[in-house]
Amino acid sequence: MVDKTILVVGTYDTKNDELDYMVERITAMGGGTLTMDVSVLGDPQKLTDISKHQVAQAADSTIEAVIISGDENSAMQLMTTGACKLARQLFDGGKFDGIVILGGTMGTDLALDVCKVLPLGVPKYVVSTVSFSPLIPPERLASDIQMILWAGGLYGLNSLCKSSLSQAAGAVLGAARAVQKPDGKTPIIGMTALGTSCLRYQKILKPELEKRGFEVAVFHATGMGGMAFEHIAAEGGFTCVMDFALQEFSNLIFGSVVSAGNGRLLGAGLGNIPQLVAPGCLDLIDFAGWQEIPAQFQDRPFHEHNRLIKSSSLNGEERRLTAQNMAERLSQSKAPVHVLMPNQGIEEWDRQGGDAHDPEAFAEFLDEMRKSFKDPVKYDELDCHINDEAFAVAALRVFDAWLADGTIRR
Repeated sequence: MVDKTILVVGTYDTKNDELDYMVERITAMGGGTLTMDVSVLGDPQKLTDISKHQVAQAADSTIEAVIISGDENSAMQLMTTGACKLARQLFDGGKFDGIVILGGTMGTDLALDVCKVLPLGVPKYVVSTVSFSPLIPPERLASDIQMILWAGGLYGLNSLCKSSLSQAAGAVLGAARAVQKPDGKTPIIGMTALGTSCLRYQKILKPELEKRGFEVAVFHATGMGGMAFEHIAAEGGFTCVMDFALQEFSNLIFGSVVSAGNGRLLGAGLGNIPQLVAPGCLDLIDFAGWQEIPAQFQDRPFHEHNRLIKSSSLNGEERRLTAQNMAERLSQSKAPVHVLMPNQGIEEWDRQGGDAHDPEAFAEFLDEMRKSFKDPVKYDELDCHINDEAFAVAALRVFDAWLADGTIRR
């Protein structure tokens, strides 16, 4: 008897030995395996549990049709469609507990989509020649995906690539045994924030919301955090969101690599989740620490947070654009949206004497915020700074009203 079963996915025509090696390592540790072949041209050395023909059929196609579909990209897109459909069906049927997928760029492209169709809490491991690569945009990543670089393993087994493959095999089986999946018993509030040197409301809000019977999941809004936040929100994973750290949105508008993807400020609306929103840090654009500041942002107030991330302040015209785009996205929400605008500042560094202090640009932003928001989005201006206790109190006041009238459900 095995305790956990791992779905092992890959192109068995070109990577049979490597996939078989991972299967052997998982079974040696007492796990079970289910194998899926997503090859197109060749065949595995022995039959897999799910054949490439079944994968193509799940995409309403055949291997013959996949081969003549156009090129390798169109062929793998069809196999990706079938693999996603089968993986979700198999998981929903209780057939596996975790997944590991092996690939180069083609296999990784498929792996990213397959991982995204599986729920949060299902261990998802990708062994890839392009792990951690800038080729992979944030929006392609599942919220809890794990990747390991397949070093020295593009063609054939060797002692170097066995190290990566065996780690992945042990990691996915160990994760399947150890994971505590969200049980859904306590309603969760999704909140965005930064470290408390910049935004501090979470220190007041989290304990107060917990007193009211809610869990609070705080997402670090530095790209990957916002991506996970939006993905979970779009799937209905929160009972309410408090989206108060928005510089990922200004990063998106002005082309920063510190991005949460094109879905920022849309997930909760699509998921029909009530939103409390404030423009925390929407006056900034972030840059990776290794980057040179682009010329257009060099004449601005600037804050170097650490060796990983630094920020420039936006000018008045740019801030007006962020306000307009924020309003446009929030207006698409299917659920109530309440915007709270602190009129004395939106992050710690914009206070007088701070690195990002620019009262003229802030005045333009405030003016545009007043103009941009219309019904059904509710807009309230608060006579405080976002890091003042008064801001957290105002947010709780709206939350409690929503709780009382049934907008937020326990």
